[in-house]
Amino acid sequence: MKVLITGGIGNVGTAIIERLARKGFSLRVIGRRAGMTVANAHYAQCDITDIDGLKRQVAGMDAIVHLAAFGNPSLGTPDVVFKMNCQGTFNVYEAAAKAGIKRVVTASSINALGFGMGVRDFRVDYFPIDEAHPTSPTDAYSFSKNVVESIADFYWRRDGISGACLRLPAVVPPPHYDEAAIKAVAAKCRAEAQEMLSLSPEQRRVRYDGYMKALDGARSIRAAELPPKGWQGAVPGHVLMQMRQDLWTAVDDRDSAQATEKALTGAYTGSNVLFINDSHNHTGVPSKTLVELFYPYVTTWKKPLGDYDTLVSIDKARALLGYEPEYSAQRFLG
Repeated sequence: MKVLITGGIGNVGTAIIERLARKGFSLRVIGRRAGMTVANAHYAQCDITDIDGLKRQVAGMDAIVHLAAFGNPSLGTPDVVFKMNCQGTFNVYEAAAKAGIKRVVTASSINALGFGMGVRDFRVDYFPIDEAHPTSPTDAYSFSKNVVESIADFYWRRDGISGACLRLPAVVPPPHYDEAAIKAVAAKCRAEAQEMLSLSPEQRRVRYDGYMKALDGARSIRAAELPPKGWQGAVPGHVLMQMRQDLWTAVDDRDSAQATEKALTGAYTGSNVLFINDSHNHTGVPSKTLVELFYPYVTTWKKPLGDYDTLVSIDKARALLGYEPEYSAQRFLG
């Protein structure tokens, strides 16, 4: 299979390229920078906002993996983020349609929910969250991912392009995903959870309200839109609160590559939105305890969970693609 990869530079693209090349795919990678060399692939300069250039690059391809996008709202003003992520994605699908390509896999984001980077709070209706949960974006980046998913729907209806929009959380490459790193983070999380659990219910509520007040303060100045690291500096230093942004999940870049390959080759049709993340939370703290501490108002559970099972369901990806994380953090946490 000949596959065009847009924006295949960086840890997500590198892992995907390595896996697809190993499986015998013929790969062409495009990006905005000239003179790049990409191992295991042919590289060409092409901006996804250039529809004519895209049409030339997709010629002869069997499928597309669309990764090119601004990855958070701090990388440009809202209009720039929207243009790159939405107009660029429209162009990719339009070029695919003109070339007769029937399979496109696109990087969406857990932030399509409108949760982690919005300027207003996001209300969770139930756990585990799944693809049916309502979205409510209040920042341009998260909204752009809603639009990207709608673009995929449009091209399925109009041109019969099947594929998957993969809602990825933080994608972590080794060595940041190794045993020492995972255990160190979990130790901090367990200590923070234990300290909160030692408080009376009234004290715990005061602590929770304080965290949410600080988070609302960060939202009020649109901290997620500040230059890189601006967001991290504006929210509380509490590790569990920082990880709350992705609902305490992440994914090894090798598992994001696994999902991408299976989305390229799977025997399915239609436009599909799929959460792709670890099968377990990354804290070493039971998932129901995390909800008790940081979502005390949520009382609805769509299904029973094991102690550390993810709060972001991957059941749909399991059923459609046969996806199952091979590098779960739980292998180090017991």
